[in-house]
Amino acid sequence: MSEITRVYLITGFLGSGKTTFLNRIIDVFPKDRKLTLLVNEFGEIGVDGALVEGDDIDMMEISKGSIFCVCVKTDFIKGLYELNTKVQPDVLLIESTGVANPSDLKRDLKLPIFNDRFDFAEQFCVIDTVHFIDAYGIYASLEKQIASSTVFILNKIDLASPETIAATKNVIRQFHPDPLFFETTYAKIPLDSFFDFAAPGSPDSKMPASQKGNPNGLSEEELEQFIDDLLDSPDLEITPPDTLMSVAYHWQGDKLEQIGAMAEALPASIVRAKGFVEEKDRMYLFNFVMGTWTVEETAVPKNRVQHKNIVIFIGPPESMDGIAQAARTGNWSTGGAFQPYSED
Repeated sequence: MSEITRVYLITGFLGSGKTTFLNRIIDVFPKDRKLTLLVNEFGEIGVDGALVEGDDIDMMEISKGSIFCVCVKTDFIKGLYELNTKVQPDVLLIESTGVANPSDLKRDLKLPIFNDRFDFAEQFCVIDTVHFIDAYGIYASLEKQIASSTVFILNKIDLASPETIAATKNVIRQFHPDPLFFETTYAKIPLDSFFDFAAPGSPDSKMPASQKGNPNGLSEEELEQFIDDLLDSPDLEITPPDTLMSVAYHWQGDKLEQIGAMAEALPASIVRAKGFVEEKDRMYLFNFVMGTWTVEETAVPKNRVQHKNIVIFIGPPESMDGIAQAARTGNWSTGGAFQPYSED
């Protein structure tokens, strides 16, 4: 096991292509090195985990909010602690939810309970170039993600005009004097520039033996107390930058045209929707990003789809009634909306 875990954060707004980028890294990652994924989704039900490619991938999924906000920060810290004491991978890839404020990540990785295991390597910000300008004017999380990132993947440029690409770059330059841009489709960038795929994790020979991990670890009560004290810190970034809600709808129809009718009827304020739907024993992925939507057959094996015919919709609180109205176009039912940051 490696004594040091290199950490890469993949951030970017909802629907920008983060999971596609994650799969590109997995595809070229050496089989003889230990890779762990931490996939964070905003909705109550996770979809992206099923879209992660590769067999025998060590993956931790955290849903119901952002790992950087108080709603699930406890789960995030506990997950990192388990990686430190038990899993000890060479590389940790974190795919954050699209509305995350990642400002505290570097500080979280240096918490004393992790014994200097985590070495923050890079933060990628995947940009949906088509919708970025519109979303930037509404959602504060984009500003937080841009300000803390160092590498910007301008994705979907085949669908964006040169003027839109230039405007996107100009916004990002407001936060960075010399940002590193990659203009691409399907999040394809030269990964060798950021990952040393040939080298194992580099142990720190100067680190005292007592700091290289505690085989006994903290008790469950001690870990809970540490996290409680951490969440009481006055300078912790635990307030979500945007107030959004998610709602899950169960589709009980039998024709994909019903999915399209629902998508066309959604209010303009809906930011994101995604889910696996089945027609005539074939599995499809419904993908909706700020008014643009597709329903495409997927190669994801059926046994990996845990939530078939369930679509997650994300939007501001005032959009929930509009989703309910759109659901009347077909055979849909819901158990109610979910707001990760509520105190109920």
